[in-house]
Amino acid sequence: MRMFIVALAVSCTLPLGGCVRTIAVSTVGGIVDDGFGAFTEESDLAFAEQALPANVKLLEVMLRSDTSNARLLRLLSEGYSSYALAYLEDTDRMRAQEFYRRGKEYAMRILREDRDFARALDGTVDDLKGVLETRGRSDVPAAFWAAFGWGSAIYLNLTNPDAIADLPRTEALMEFVARQDSGYYYGGADVFLGTLYGSKPKMLGGDPVKARGHFERALRINRGEFLMTYVYYARSVAVQTQDEALFDELLAKVIQASPDVLPRARLANQVAKRKAESLLNRKQEIF
Repeated sequence: MRMFIVALAVSCTLPLGGCVRTIAVSTVGGIVDDGFGAFTEESDLAFAEQALPANVKLLEVMLRSDTSNARLLRLLSEGYSSYALAYLEDTDRMRAQEFYRRGKEYAMRILREDRDFARALDGTVDDLKGVLETRGRSDVPAAFWAAFGWGSAIYLNLTNPDAIADLPRTEALMEFVARQDSGYYYGGADVFLGTLYGSKPKMLGGDPVKARGHFERALRINRGEFLMTYVYYARSVAVQTQDEALFDELLAKVIQASPDVLPRARLANQVAKRKAESLLNRKQEIF
């Protein structure tokens, strides 16, 4: 199947008619979308690290023949942000910010296909909230991955006032996701919102009680099987409130869990385990 995908992608770079190229990309796009689970189910972090970049670039080659293909744009957004989370943010923050930015921009291209959305994204937070009130579940994937890439880049650049000024827009997008489809990406909107409210001190809008509510809701949604929930819970609420017991309790659950507790998110859970170990190793610096 891999050779079939590559052959189709290469054919899209040849001087074929636009319609033929679009049909080819649309056909292979479905295969790639279905096959993306091969990455999310991978348990070997080193193997996934080597394989993911080439396949992300393959998606970009395909996108050139169908520039508005929402499926490819969403996969590219998820791919870039996932790579930044798993392999860059703990070792190379500048590259991680750039990859998160790419992830955000690919998802934004989906949203900007709608003129009202495009105007709202360039307007005020209230403009964005107003447009989101008129949208439904079909906009959830793009809104989620745009906000995830955007918010994650901001998290790595909290000393930049311009970056922090964009946080209300990411919050609006994730609140929309939580309203429309709270189960999307294992309760990911609540994990994001919990991190947002749990990472900031109270004087800057932080709210540990509200954060805990979002994390507990996410854990009910994913039944505690999406281990990254505990990691974000620990590094936001537990760290901000200096609750060492909560920190230990949350990360112990990650360390002790089977990597197969959620097979379709095996890679994310392995990343969570590595991040949990790193946080525990830095505990004396944190508390």
